[in-house]
Amino acid sequence: MARYFLEVAYKGTRFSGFQVQENAITIQGEIQKAFATLQRQPVVLTGSSRTDAGVHALQNYFHFDFDSPINDQFLYKINSILPPDISVISLKEVAPSAHSRFDAASREYEYRIYSYKNPFYKGLACYYPFKLDFEALKEAAAIIKENVNFAAFCKSNSQVSNYQCSIIKSQWLKRDDQLVYNIQANRFLRGMVRMITATMLQVGRGKMTLHTFRNFFLSDFSPTTYSISAEGLYLIRVDFPAILTGH
Repeated sequence: MARYFLEVAYKGTRFSGFQVQENAITIQGEIQKAFATLQRQPVVLTGSSRTDAGVHALQNYFHFDFDSPINDQFLYKINSILPPDISVISLKEVAPSAHSRFDAASREYEYRIYSYKNPFYKGLACYYPFKLDFEALKEAAAIIKENVNFAAFCKSNSQVSNYQCSIIKSQWLKRDDQLVYNIQANRFLRGMVRMITATMLQVGRGKMTLHTFRNFFLSDFSPTTYSISAEGLYLIRVDFPAILTGH
């Protein structure tokens, strides 16, 4: 039985998230349905990063096991079957022990914001028509990189006991007419990027001091009450250096 990594990209606007759900349209559900149509056999996909409803991805992965030959024109044919807002980018056979979730070295996200009404950004970025102090946002992003305890930035119904995350990158960028928050870490908690972004925006608006923001990383501090819409969030990269580069 061979194991494969399937690289995908998608516009998440109309989907109820990444992972298959009963009576809901999901990324996993659509790809499994297309695969069964093409290969005439069902397959169960295991996802790398479970993005929420409305979240987009420039790169995400599934792995699956399959003991029959894969169609020679697999990429072309499965993309012909899939809806236009999902794309399969690559397929690669990997070691039988490789795991798309547990073997990921890091994941990288962006949150995209625009401040002037633009119909072409609707659903693809967050409309946030407030004046922001860019230098204060950069200082808040630097505080994030200094910390590892993100219990204050995790949805309350998450069943996790470990709130430690190692932040590799945390920065605000100006890109054309958008503000972009970019963060990379070894792991993320449920809702973490949207909660961090929303809380930093309070700093950028002058509604919260940097001192108060820093206090969120203290072990006895209450969780943030801020979050922001899914439409501006993108999973942009999942890194598997030992598996996909052969190192």
